[in-house]
Amino acid sequence: MDRTDIAEMDPLPDAAIEFVERKLEDEHGYLSWLNTAVETIERGRVVLSVPFDDKLTNADGRTIHGGVAATLIDTAGGVAQRTTFDDPLDGGVATVNLNANYLRPANGDLRAEAEVVRAGGSIGVSEMTVTTAGNGGEAAADDDANDGDRSEVVVGQGSFRLFRE
Repeated sequence: MDRTDIAEMDPLPDAAIEFVERKLEDEHGYLSWLNTAVETIERGRVVLSVPFDDKLTNADGRTIHGGVAATLIDTAGGVAQRTTFDDPLDGGVATVNLNANYLRPANGDLRAEAEVVRAGGSIGVSEMTVTTAGNGGEAAADDDANDGDRSEVVVGQGSFRLFRE
């Protein structure tokens, strides 16, 4: 199924949305430790965020370690794939391949958006983008900032094995 097919699906049940929010925000050790928040979850699209925190920075104390952004694109891409299941609470998703292109340092709150490109019977592909609002939520001092004071810091694509029940 592609984006058109996904758009024609019924909206996600409230129970599925609440389940994902609870799992990522409260029950998942690593994602909870990162203070990951689910901003949007709908068929074929997920938006997650992680606030700036000194514990996530590189040695310079200003830029967030790239592994945090990689975690966000991996998680958002996989969860977006799960939204294409008839029942998102059944089955599972595992990362097959993850590609992350780092464009600039991440120096503020992170926001990851993932969109399903295709969700097949056993393999799905998602495109992901991580943006930052700059230090302390202020716009990054970068001439090519976009998305209303947000700058792209990572773009990626992932392939995921879909275990449909």
